[in-house]
Amino acid sequence: MFHKILIANRGEIALRVLRAAKELGIKTVVVHSTADADAMHVRLADESVCIGPPPSRESYLNIHQIVAACEITGADAVHPGYGFLSENAKFADILAAHHITFIGPSADHIRTMGDKIEAKRTAKRLGIPVVPGSDGAISDEREAKRLAAEIGYPVIIKASAGGGGRGMKVARTEADLVEALHTARTEAGAAFGDDSVYIEKFLEKPRHIELQVFGDGSGKGVHLGERDCSLQRRHQKVWEEAGSPALNAEERARIGEICANAVAELGYSGAGTIEFLYENGEFYFIEMNTRLQVEHPVTEAITGLDLVHEQIRVASGGGLSINQANVKFRGHAIECRINAEDPRTFMPSPGTITHFHTPGGLGVRVDSGVYSGYRIPPYYDSLIGKLIVHGRNRVECMMRLRRALGEFVVDGIKTTLPLFQDLVGNSDIANGDYDIHWLEKYLAQSAD
Repeated sequence: MFHKILIANRGEIALRVLRAAKELGIKTVVVHSTADADAMHVRLADESVCIGPPPSRESYLNIHQIVAACEITGADAVHPGYGFLSENAKFADILAAHHITFIGPSADHIRTMGDKIEAKRTAKRLGIPVVPGSDGAISDEREAKRLAAEIGYPVIIKASAGGGGRGMKVARTEADLVEALHTARTEAGAAFGDDSVYIEKFLEKPRHIELQVFGDGSGKGVHLGERDCSLQRRHQKVWEEAGSPALNAEERARIGEICANAVAELGYSGAGTIEFLYENGEFYFIEMNTRLQVEHPVTEAITGLDLVHEQIRVASGGGLSINQANVKFRGHAIECRINAEDPRTFMPSPGTITHFHTPGGLGVRVDSGVYSGYRIPPYYDSLIGKLIVHGRNRVECMMRLRRALGEFVVDGIKTTLPLFQDLVGNSDIANGDYDIHWLEKYLAQSAD
């Protein structure tokens, strides 16, 4: 087991990892920018190192400063959390060169799954169902038209190095295709420095289903069930559930076995998430995230497993503590992402939190790094907390969520709490009847 873990992140995920490490008896080091000097994870860590000014590129993305912090403090492992450097293969390589363990998969697996085209090829080779589309980047307009005709309209153009909805355009007819191709390439080049794009069949009303997987790096893999992340705004997840209201036990077992076998064959190490679009009983691979997900607590709620403990165990060479036979799913869980944003315009709302009170009681968990008197800096992601509720079934879970939202108080700034209070009372949400486009339509109607 590790002697000391450096946590290369901030906010609620840094605090989440810190708590897991402390439970395992491992000393903790956190890095922080000058803007985060008073953050909760800084206050609770055994050691802290300031690595630069507020801009992320000068602090949380500054690899050399983070490696220097490891060497100064004697940290023998780094947990990257999510975001920032969590899927940066160069970072993993540099840590390895300094004999520091990266708590995550190999740099080669990060590279493979970070390239959308190569990831799709790999998924297909591993027996994971994929969306019909191009095998690689589209070379020109003529090829795009030929492929779209073969696949059938509508189609979607996606950036090869993309994410977060950038470099992504839908074409419903051949007349739309040329402009969509040009716009996607322009956006991709500006956002990622790579204007290559590929084409796929566009599904009209899919759900976003993801499978939590773990590998031991030596040919063993398990799945921990699915999460439904279909409630999204601009391709950003807002509300997540485990399991999905759309799946039955047979479908869960079928896609779970495929994914577990895939990570085993890949020789994958640590936590990963294989993401799908799901429509009419069929799964279509989107991408694989080679890190811990924001929404991992709902999986922990229904399995009783601590995913960060498991990450640390695998990275330290201890292997998986579980096999598929002893993974049991109990009840239902929902997570709401509480952001410091205007609930109508979604504009960021940094500032000082004058009063912060979190709900409690059976089956209620809040992951947050803020407190009364904390000033939210304007430099980072607007996520300030996650409300996670668990019940014996989805009905009980929804009732508990409604109660917990009524107890949650954040004064001094605007938050998205009112949005969730609306959603929990909506009949479509209560019935689990929604897809990836539902929330955008709901918000548009609410604005009229």
